[in-house]
Amino acid sequence: MISILRLALALALSVGALSAHAQSVEVKDAWVRGTVPSQKVTGAFMEITGKTAARLISAESPAAATVEIHNMTMQNGVMKMFPVEGIDIPAGKTVKLASGGYHVMMMGLKQQMKAGERVPLKLTFELVDKKRESVELSVEVRDITGARGHAH
Repeated sequence: MISILRLALALALSVGALSAHAQSVEVKDAWVRGTVPSQKVTGAFMEITGKTAARLISAESPAAATVEIHNMTMQNGVMKMFPVEGIDIPAGKTVKLASGGYHVMMMGLKQQMKAGERVPLKLTFELVDKKRESVELSVEVRDITGARGHAH
């Protein structure tokens, strides 16, 4: 009986260690901006906190033909949006992906993004040791203004 308890405890501890290692980042408040019926692009926004130093290097979703990491800046009163190779996520720090800055750009949408629905989004990070880790999310679609939907 005691050996079964020890085995169960050892298994629980090893699973806990694996899951702790497998999540070097924490993603909070992820959402996708809703679209009108013919719109083919939208953005995804979130907060990413590094438990260890990491770099967001790619994103993908079956809801879009192309998903890229983008940044937006204002230069001489002109908005410029462009893809970036990645976003550094420092250990112990939170990086916000928000409108007007870094964000995930979803292009070639396969359907309208309707408020209240959820969209799969996979983020891939490169860790300091060059290992890669993915985080799979089910992301809330908010209305076109970014406001949260109301429960019915």
